[in-house]
Amino acid sequence: MKCCICPRNCEVDRSKNVGYCGQTDNLKISKIMLHHWEEPFISGTEQDKGSGAIFFTGCNLKCVYCQNEPISHGGIGKDFSLEEFISAVKELEEDGALNINLVTPTHWAKQIVEAFKIYRPKIPVVWNSSGYETVEMLDLIKDYVDIFLVDLKYMNNELAMRYSKAPNYVEIAQKCILKMRSIQPKDVFENGIMKKGVVVRHLVLPSHTNDSIKCLNFIAENLGNQTFVSIMSQ
Repeated sequence: MKCCICPRNCEVDRSKNVGYCGQTDNLKISKIMLHHWEEPFISGTEQDKGSGAIFFTGCNLKCVYCQNEPISHGGIGKDFSLEEFISAVKELEEDGALNINLVTPTHWAKQIVEAFKIYRPKIPVVWNSSGYETVEMLDLIKDYVDIFLVDLKYMNNELAMRYSKAPNYVEIAQKCILKMRSIQPKDVFENGIMKKGVVVRHLVLPSHTNDSIKCLNFIAENLGNQTFVSIMSQ
């Protein structure tokens, strides 16, 4: 089957070859851990166990500044069956994770949905993604995701091409973020921890602060000035 799960539409048969993301259709995960370094209302405090992070191998972007390059581009990880993935989710729950945090999951959307049809996590599911996705893919996962933790990287497609090799990133990410808000229209918290909602991340790039201001303006004008935004500088 030709893969069109993301905007790349590379149409590779991932049962035989790797797609633009660098992956076949065998679910591949690089790291599973209790993670304390997300936003405080995702990871909690030092007294909490943290977010149950599952770092997937591969990515449909080619960001030159990627801090997870060995995972996203280097292919580090091992294959998981759906049953093994479900077991990992259950183990994170048993260890006290606040949520199941799916990191760079876009190219594995179909496999994740198949797993969650078998076992739906008892804690919130976080879709931790780049924003370079399709509305059709979001429709596929919408019944299984509680929190969207999504990047808005650029408001300039020239920058998107230069730094992430992502054509039409601006239009694609804007459309997806609006779709995410329609799926989760309200931000819900319990004891300072997010249970449902949308959080938009933005990494400020050197010499491109004007583009950062445009990103923030888009969020304020389209999602409202009460939207939770995470500004990063690493």
